[in-house]
Amino acid sequence: MILAVDVGNTQIVLGALEADSGEIRFTAQLSSNRSQTADEYAVLLHSLFVLNRFDLGQVEGCILSSVVPGITPLLRQALEKLFGRRVLIVGAGVKTGLNILIDNPAQLGSDMVVLAVAAAALYPKPAMIFDLSTAMTLSVLDEKGGYLGGMIMPGPRIGMDALSNSTAQLPHISFEPPKRLIGTNTVDCMKSGYTYGTAAMMDGIIQRVEGKLGKKAAVVATGALAQTIVPFCRVKIAYDADLRLKGLRLIYLRNCK
Repeated sequence: MILAVDVGNTQIVLGALEADSGEIRFTAQLSSNRSQTADEYAVLLHSLFVLNRFDLGQVEGCILSSVVPGITPLLRQALEKLFGRRVLIVGAGVKTGLNILIDNPAQLGSDMVVLAVAAAALYPKPAMIFDLSTAMTLSVLDEKGGYLGGMIMPGPRIGMDALSNSTAQLPHISFEPPKRLIGTNTVDCMKSGYTYGTAAMMDGIIQRVEGKLGKKAAVVATGALAQTIVPFCRVKIAYDADLRLKGLRLIYLRNCK
């Protein structure tokens, strides 16, 4: 059993996966809290195993990916205290099997590396990977699975928070699908705006990238907000909630098996 942990700006996603089959035994989320201590994270992680009726002794290894440097050492200490094993951290020196073709491969975030590794192994190529989290990212893979580059944009939540914080009469709202395309009240107008606006942007980006590639590409989306947005896209997009965990497992196997 492998414990895969992905630290994002808003939340920490973790999952226990069978090393050989890739079967996901359970998943959980924690808030990315920079004020927690390593011991507090250890207690939270232990509680999640108890809650899911899982024995800590079943875990043979841990892998960690993080885009929040302040949390990375805390979680590493917590995991090593819980499992008594060295934690593999995705970064320089870790074998990914990904051919990164951008100007400076060292600048590519570990989150985008993990998603690209999973997509290259599990989906047809060329491929595009959208991650709709705090930031919204796009990664593009060529026909051989090489990482060509991508885009980084504000995520829908950042856009809505900025809209609410910068205006006097627009409220903070929850992320829910709109009832209709054309809103008839303030809240519905905001929901329609971020949902259809993001979906239309994704459709347009896909069309332009495929024009650049000269052929159709497989498109997969993941991230906390993808499930809300993808149904409103006109282009066929596969939604894969566990793409991060699958990529972390593949990287673990390339380094620890």
